[in-house]
Amino acid sequence: MKIALLGNPNSGKSSLFNHLTGLRQKVGNFPGVTVDKKIGTAILAAGQKAQIIDFPGTYSLYPNSLDEQVVLDVMADPANPDYPDVAVVVADSTNLKRNMLLFEQVSDLGIPSVLALNMLDEASELGISVNSPKMSSILGVPVVEINAREGIGLEGLKRAILQQAEKPAFHENHQVLFEGLEEPLNQVKDRFHLNNTYLASQYLAQNDKLNFLQKNETEELRQLADKYGFDADTFQANETVWRYQDIAGTLDQSLITETKERLSLTDRLDKVLLHRFWGYVIFLAVLFIIFQSVFLLASYPQDLIDAGTADLVTWLHKVLPEGKLTDLLTEGVISGIGGIVIFVPQIALLFILISILEESGYMSRVVVLMDRFIRPFGMSGRSVVPLISGMACAVPAIMSARTIGNWKDRLITIMVTPLMSCAARLPIYTIIIALVVPQQSFFGPFGMQGIWLMLLYLLGFFMALIAGWVMKKVLKSNMRSFFAMELPTYKTPRWTQVFYTVLEKVKTFVFEAGKVILAISVILWVLSSYGPGEEFNNAEEIVQAENPTLSGVDLENKVASFQLSNSYAGHFGKFIEPVIRPLGYDWKIGIALLTSFAAREVFVGTVSTIYSIGSSADDENTIKARLRREVNPETGEPTFNMATSASLLVFYAFAMMCMSTLAVVYRETKGWKWPMIQLGYMTALAYISAFIVYQLLK
Repeated sequence: MKIALLGNPNSGKSSLFNHLTGLRQKVGNFPGVTVDKKIGTAILAAGQKAQIIDFPGTYSLYPNSLDEQVVLDVMADPANPDYPDVAVVVADSTNLKRNMLLFEQVSDLGIPSVLALNMLDEASELGISVNSPKMSSILGVPVVEINAREGIGLEGLKRAILQQAEKPAFHENHQVLFEGLEEPLNQVKDRFHLNNTYLASQYLAQNDKLNFLQKNETEELRQLADKYGFDADTFQANETVWRYQDIAGTLDQSLITETKERLSLTDRLDKVLLHRFWGYVIFLAVLFIIFQSVFLLASYPQDLIDAGTADLVTWLHKVLPEGKLTDLLTEGVISGIGGIVIFVPQIALLFILISILEESGYMSRVVVLMDRFIRPFGMSGRSVVPLISGMACAVPAIMSARTIGNWKDRLITIMVTPLMSCAARLPIYTIIIALVVPQQSFFGPFGMQGIWLMLLYLLGFFMALIAGWVMKKVLKSNMRSFFAMELPTYKTPRWTQVFYTVLEKVKTFVFEAGKVILAISVILWVLSSYGPGEEFNNAEEIVQAENPTLSGVDLENKVASFQLSNSYAGHFGKFIEPVIRPLGYDWKIGIALLTSFAAREVFVGTVSTIYSIGSSADDENTIKARLRREVNPETGEPTFNMATSASLLVFYAFAMMCMSTLAVVYRETKGWKWPMIQLGYMTALAYISAFIVYQLLK
């Protein structure tokens, strides 16, 4: 048995799903679209199992976003594999008039439905009480009272589901709706073998939105509508008015409302949190806390993971025989897995904080606050969280863009989020800034190096807004982006819901994006560990012959540098040198650019090796001192002068130097088209900007 959970956004549908399914759930995608499909198994009476599908929230069967489109496609297509045997429509009891519109439409489609009244406690605080037995009698279908947050009323809901499955009942009262449309609707029913008049009307009214129809079928329906002068907009408007009249009649008989003039807690909080000045101040403070928490707290488990990976590699080197297979396992596979797992603390912590904000109801206020500010740049208020999260890590930030219902807004957000300066860029920024910017203080503790760092972060933010504006012009879409939402009441976060959310995000990253990251890590290891010709194979002999006085760590570093320069990666660095020379880079920096494609922070480790610096890549002072002494043999000037360093900073501010981000974009867009476009435009932007900076400053 398939059971669909439907309802308006913030009606408590997902909470009910978690209570019904527990850990017996998984996340996939609806066929052909990047919309999450959460499926779980519930145990009904007598041990009978049922498949529960949690559909995206929607206000009606007339979609305004990709998520809502999924609901229409499934509910209007009885042949769809996700078509339900029973639909549970979860309704927010504080606003039953609006919530029952969807219920009436689903029931009229001929789908056995149960109306689940949620948030009755909040309705009671507002002076609203519901006589659910009387409402059930009027509607002719089961109406059950639940508390989705606490999991109360589930047994009654399960009994109602079984009742509808065994003896379906429907709320039908649409004679007025179809007056004068009998002839075209009968033709639709005959042509598509339908036995439901309301479903036939949806074929006629929304033929261009029903993705399961063939092109010729859509054209037939369009011609039929033209023939009989059927106007879809008028039909939708009339249907909405008529249904609200019917709903009002039902509520008049089953609802008792007492007038309460006292402001609720939510109203009092909103007066501050949505204030046109203090609202933004508080929001900035919240962002500051989130950013600091993700940046600081995640570093501790990340350090443990990093150290654990290093210890595991060292131990395996001791117990396994020397050879390329061991190197592949330790430096390719284990290091690749470590590169995946090390992101988990950031992802988990970020989504814990985001889930708390969502659960409390504050995130909806943030969306309202920021919508007006970034809308001119092709994004909506829902893009704020991904953009800000991108300052910690673009990977979870892009995943959080799933909350954006409009596909165009979501795509633009995904495409520009990597322009936000993430934590992985920080090591590059700090080292290069320290090379060319003197540490002088002014205005108390503020220094020039800190100002440069802040400017780089602001540069990424404003470039993301500009890129969003350009993409809005390029991505021509007929779907207009409306932003309307009902603000939920403030609630105490439910920690089980937070746990499920974080678990889902972490699993998605590790098992989906992680596979791609691991594969590319192994490829990069091979390119850096093998090389053509005698120079690579006899590196130690050649280095010893050229540097007879070197020994110990200095010799090992020199050999490693020589091998890297003659590896396939090194050859590629020299191959691309003519391309990067106009930016002020030599082939050594070219290798760092290549290897840092695995992750931006790899740049520091690469330059450490390539310039034969010490044994520790984390010894920042040693790196800076050595880089300051590096001289361009052609010009005799420092390699990392102001022009080259500024060019590098701009390049890394704009470049897509992170394969994990590409992997996540691939996963979110279900193809390589948009990741490749993103890689192309960001590389072009980074190259041109770095070129201009270098040519102006050299």
